[in-house]
Amino acid sequence: MSTSGDETFLPSLNRNNERQYEMSHAQRANRILPGLALTCAVALLAYAGEHLEEGIFGGRWIESLVLAIALGIVVCTIKPLKPSMRPGIDFSAKILLEIAIVLLGASISLSAIRGAGVWLIAGIAIVVVLSIAATYIIGRLLGLPPKLATLIACGNSICGNSAIVAVAPVIEADSQEIAAALAFTAVLGIAAVFLLPLLYFHFGMSVPQYGTLAGLTVYAVPQVLAATAPVGLLAVQTGTLVKLVRVLMLGPVIFLLGILTKAETMGSDGRSGHHHSLVPWFICGFLGLMALRSFGLIPDALITPMESVSGILTVIAMAALGLSVNIRSVAHAGGRVIVAATLSLLMLGAVSYALIVALQIQ
Repeated sequence: MSTSGDETFLPSLNRNNERQYEMSHAQRANRILPGLALTCAVALLAYAGEHLEEGIFGGRWIESLVLAIALGIVVCTIKPLKPSMRPGIDFSAKILLEIAIVLLGASISLSAIRGAGVWLIAGIAIVVVLSIAATYIIGRLLGLPPKLATLIACGNSICGNSAIVAVAPVIEADSQEIAAALAFTAVLGIAAVFLLPLLYFHFGMSVPQYGTLAGLTVYAVPQVLAATAPVGLLAVQTGTLVKLVRVLMLGPVIFLLGILTKAETMGSDGRSGHHHSLVPWFICGFLGLMALRSFGLIPDALITPMESVSGILTVIAMAALGLSVNIRSVAHAGGRVIVAATLSLLMLGAVSYALIVALQIQ
């Protein structure tokens, strides 16, 4: 039986598959480029604003990280962005940010944080648990539905939007509850970035104290970077380390919520829960580079360039974060959510400061 026809057809099929594969990559790149170009443009404006400050005032009063957030919000609020911009903005806010966090690990040596110890880790875990419980109670007392109160509690207490998005499918929250929680977490998280530095500059906090407070209270890792950058590298390193310990709490929280949700629904439809990665890849990368730096396996000549690239990517990611927040959207979520999220943030700040005092961080 002749197979010459098949032999002729198979190479042609392979070539067609290769062309489709190449086209899919090109299509993905084309989808990302418009939003990526916009975030880069906002980031460049932020850098220009920072240099303008230096020229006029002789110093940087507002860092490029914070300027990028503010400019992004202004752009998004004045004129809602086209849907074609979203893939590139999401890419900048997620992938570029995660790469920046990984590279940041190269700037941290275990010798610099050896004094933290198990007590700080245990204290962070206690703060997270207390914050989740207290925020949930506040939300329920204000009349919020249980799932919305849970989303706000986890978002405020762990890592903002990432926690909300991870917890939502576990507790089967609906789209309105998710949107409300995301809107207020985004706005309050950015407000904290602007307000927290005032505590350092006007209340006599030490750099380690401020870095710890920022890591314990600010919602997302990039916002911790923005809140601590004006104080210096030590504050950035301390805040990032504390924040990453908070992020690691997401795994146990999701696991526990999954068990509780499964117990509540057991016997109704028999569906199994979703599986979630306990440790995001960028945290593994961050800790990996931190370990390599601690053992002297990263050449000193590479450390400064890695820090610079991390900083640039973070500014771009912060621009994307700002471009994702429309101030007008806050009005649609309701006053009770505003009150619940604000009270939760104030309570988290008070508990965090109490931990700093209890651990005698100087």
